Amino acid sequence: MTSIDWTLILGTAAEVVDQYDTRVTLRQLFYRLVAAELLPNTQSAYKRLSARTAKARREGSFPALEDRTRSIHRTLAFETPAEALDVISCNYRRDRTEGQEWNVYLGVEKHGLVNQLTHWFDLYGLPMLALGGYSSQTLVDEVRHDVHADGRPAVLLYAGDFDPSGIDIDRDFVERTDCFDQAIRVALTADQVDRYNLPPQMGKATDSRSGAFIREHGRLVQVELDALPPDTLQQVYATALDPFWDTSTYNETLQIEEEERQAL
Repeated sequence: MTSIDWTLILGTAAEVVDQYDTRVTLRQLFYRLVAAELLPNTQSAYKRLSARTAKARREGSFPALEDRTRSIHRTLAFETPAEALDVISCNYRRDRTEGQEWNVYLGVEKHGLVNQLTHWFDLYGLPMLALGGYSSQTLVDEVRHDVHADGRPAVLLYAGDFDPSGIDIDRDFVERTDCFDQAIRVALTADQVDRYNLPPQMGKATDSRSGAFIREHGRLVQVELDALPPDTLQQVYATALDPFWDTSTYNETLQIEEEERQAL
């Protein structure tokens, strides 16, 4: 790749940030720029993007990014009891999955994408899982217990990276939990990599799963889920959810919820 034009990069990066309806992490921004073939997929390029965007933000010429590893933690407090009651009333919610035939879980490999999933689908009250790589036995046990306690048939709609480990993480999770009636990988797939023209990076030959990946896909590559545009990611989840979601039942639940909220 030729020398980097940082004026062009920062202008394009700001446009990418504006495409999201939630704040974007530096990692998400980086992989979108890599996917657009504007930056090489190297640690050096990542660090330079971090430094350049930080400088531009200090100068007031670049939109804010999100740091999901560092934040202010403050206990919720109220000035008056009336204020507390008002907050409770405004935030009152029923289980919005009540009456649905399926118990649907939205899963994602990256913790950084949970904020987007929440922004898009929290209105449905669906449980969300960030596997963060191969899951701990603690999470496996917790999910299995949660599914069994609910009693409905369960389905997992999952998105992860397209690489040897990325396509194996959900298989491992579903196998170990042994509680999902259906598990659907909504992204990334080989077809999506081609359809959305996501440029692959060289995969890790040291990955023990690389042999099986090459046999199935013909080459060893790595494509980050973060490279998929946000509207596309939202749509693939929504399309996968549709067969498992009864809108009329959901609307009835919302009506009951509103009546109960007014009674508080």
